[in-house]
Amino acid sequence: MLLMRVQIAVRAVALLAIALGLAVPPTAGARPGGTPVKETVLRLGETLEQALRRSRVDAAQAAGIIAALREEVALRRLQPGERVRVTWGQDGRIRQVTYQPAPTVQYEFRPEGSRWQLRKVSLPMVTRVVSVAGTLERSLFESLERLGETPALVARLVHLFEWDFDFAADALPGDRFRLLIEKRFVNDEFVGYGSILIAQYRSAGRATLTAVAFPTRDGKLHYFDAAGRSVRKMFLRAPLDFTRITSGYSQARRHPILGGVRPHLAVDYAAPPGTPVRAVADGIVEAAGWDGGNGLSITLRHARSYKTTYNHLSQVTVRRGQHVRQRQVIGRVGSTGLSTGPHLDYRVMRQGRLVDPLAERFVPGAPVPGSRLAAFRQHRDTLLKRLEREAPF
Repeated sequence: MLLMRVQIAVRAVALLAIALGLAVPPTAGARPGGTPVKETVLRLGETLEQALRRSRVDAAQAAGIIAALREEVALRRLQPGERVRVTWGQDGRIRQVTYQPAPTVQYEFRPEGSRWQLRKVSLPMVTRVVSVAGTLERSLFESLERLGETPALVARLVHLFEWDFDFAADALPGDRFRLLIEKRFVNDEFVGYGSILIAQYRSAGRATLTAVAFPTRDGKLHYFDAAGRSVRKMFLRAPLDFTRITSGYSQARRHPILGGVRPHLAVDYAAPPGTPVRAVADGIVEAAGWDGGNGLSITLRHARSYKTTYNHLSQVTVRRGQHVRQRQVIGRVGSTGLSTGPHLDYRVMRQGRLVDPLAERFVPGAPVPGSRLAAFRQHRDTLLKRLEREAPF
């Protein structure tokens, strides 16, 4: 009888500890000798409470943590990838719960009686300049992934050269690339990229492309080529990001539907239906809608007597007479009109005549101001020397 009373008393104390948030149920937490830390990454659409429960925090404890955090964080704006860490002692009690919504910010919760003590901690970020270099094999994505880099760096590199080089049409196996880039770390863990300081891309039969970051009078970094001219130009090289070419410019291409050999003064970009189509330059919408065999089509009028046309769209998102900006999404890839599959038929006209979009030389951007040119050249040479030392072509 005495033993039974002792067992009942022990259970009552354990249940009280759980209710006060000082311990976790035996099935929910780590036991002595078990895993002392459980880290959970928020999934798409998941709430903090759900993430805490997946971390083996019981409902009462999760409610207390959320109540303490609600005054600090907009809990309706949680993003996938945010982290929750739960640390237990060897006795199975929760010692700390950490919620990290950003690489440099975390909230620490520690049990204090029946409440949770909250502390916001700012984590120091360290920035290091590192070199990245490689050779293109199957794709730029795969080439950088082999080097341990992420798709974010692919996008950054492509966007530097998108006025001069169409990676969908022009990139070839054996192309070389190298760059100096800022990488950011928190507690020696990589958390993101900073600025690309210099980048070069070398493709067979072409001059080496160079982009150098240099601050102008507004204090912001702008990118210039090796001669000090802005990499930004009047026209982008391509109206789509990261796609592949199915048919290049040709004066004699067999039409897949009408038959025969017809001039195809355009570039066809194969892409999934719905892929955004960008305006390659500032302009005014001259036509937008159905255009016979071209299907849903858009024609833009630009400066210097240029026009661009985008055919076989599934959707048009602009109207006639509307002003558009370079890179603005104007439609979506489709397969309307005389089309055998989803793709974009892209054409460029100059003074009323069709020209090869991949061969046309467009107006360059503004150069480094003369008063800053000497400083730019010194800065460029310093970066090039380091790049050559750490990642020679």
